[in-house]
Amino acid sequence: MPLPRLTLTPDVSHGPLDGAWWPRCDALELELPSLVGSLEPGWGTTVHVTVDPAEWPDAPHTVMAPGRVITVEPAGPGSGARSITLDCGTVGRWVLLVVPPEEPAGTAARLLAAAADPALHLTAGALLAAEEHRPAEDDVLEPIGPPGRTVERPVVPRGPNT
Repeated sequence: MPLPRLTLTPDVSHGPLDGAWWPRCDALELELPSLVGSLEPGWGTTVHVTVDPAEWPDAPHTVMAPGRVITVEPAGPGSGARSITLDCGTVGRWVLLVVPPEEPAGTAARLLAAAADPALHLTAGALLAAEEHRPAEDDVLEPIGPPGRTVERPVVPRGPNT
């Protein structure tokens, strides 16, 4: 299984997001095992995932992964659209922007980098809105965020301890 396309904030996040995830498709049962595995919860750890039911209307209630069961629950009212929350017990809790699978690579790279930048305190909705209002330059990597702030970070899959 390929590594998930994931960025996480370095150390401890103090913003509304802990990073971003760019799934290859919208089938959670196919994507969640590698995402959860990259966060390194121990064998047997029960993982709870909360998703926006409007974005994931056909989300399964449970996903089986090697050594663990992933419980998928719908988010309540007021939760952020285009985000996913992963609670891995004592290992950690992450709130991630979900970059739509169909996004072009340049757009996804900007969103992945911006969501993992600890200096940007933007919600998933604010990041997506900023990207929508960018001038349309095909896959030109430009920063998202306040003017003058440069976000340049390679898009690499990482776990919480790397």
